[in-house]
Order: sequence, then C-alpha cells, then structure tokens
Amino acid sequence: MHIKQGDLIQLALSGEFDVIVHGCNCHCQMGRGIALTIKKLLPEAYAADCQTPKSDKNKLGTISVAEIKRHQLSFVVVNAYTQFDWAGEGVKADYQAIRQVMKAIKQQFSGKRIGYPKIGAGLAGGDWQIIYPIICQELEGEHHTLVEYIG
Repeated sequence: MHIKQGDLIQLALSGEFDVIVHGCNCHCQMGRGIALTIKKLLPEAYAADCQTPKSDKNKLGTISVAEIKRHQLSFVVVNAYTQFDWAGEGVKADYQAIRQVMKAIKQQFSGKRIGYPKIGAGLAGGDWQIIYPIICQELEGEHHTLVEYIG
C-alpha cells in the first residue's frame, strides 16, 4: 500500500488513478462524506448506484462501477457496498463486506492504479487497524494507494 495526501477525486481527475474506490451504504443515498462529493462531481457513479436494488442487504460485499470520461481522461469509480445502513449509533462498516469488495476489485481491476480513502473508517465508524490489513491482504501485488484527504 502506498500512502499519499491529497484529494482522491482531484487526483483521479488529473490522471493519477485508473480506478478509485469509495465505501457506500446499500440505500442509494450517497448523502455524506466523499460519497456526496462523488455524487456531485462524478454523477455517473451515483447513476450506477441507482441502478442497483435500493435497501437490499444482498448488496453488501458487492460493487457497482461507473466509467468516467472527462476530455481525454478516463477512469473508473467503484461504489463498494461496505455498509448496509448509515443511520444510528455504532459501527456501520461490515468488515466481511470490505474483504469481499476488495477481492472483487482485485479480480476486475488487477494491474490498474487503484486509489481509495480510509474506506469504512470515516462516517461508517470502522476500525482502520482492522480494515487496513484486510485491504492489504486482498490487494496484495496490486498498485494501490490510500489517499488521506487534505482539503
């Protein structure tokens, strides 16, 4: 895992990544955090999210994908369904779902430059000390970068 400080979306828009990944709930909301920014700046990703069944627990551990094209630039946004809900107290991140989405990302995007924030450790309340090794295990051998947001 590489670690870089910056803005994941702006880095993708500047050609730094082939694939960016962010955690989503299963309710087609994208209403807070980086998901909201993606919804506003990269509406194709929200459209892909809306093509999935709303409020379906079976989405946990799966992904939806949107290709983003801006001028000569092209990259993919992965909506990673890593939590069922967003409301209420406690940890919303589902560690097994995080493992499953990372397996799917490796299978579908092996060899690509992959960037992501601290998936599951922000608004979802997950423990980065648990999530970090899961990502490293599942993306072993891939070029993947944690982008720590600097706004």
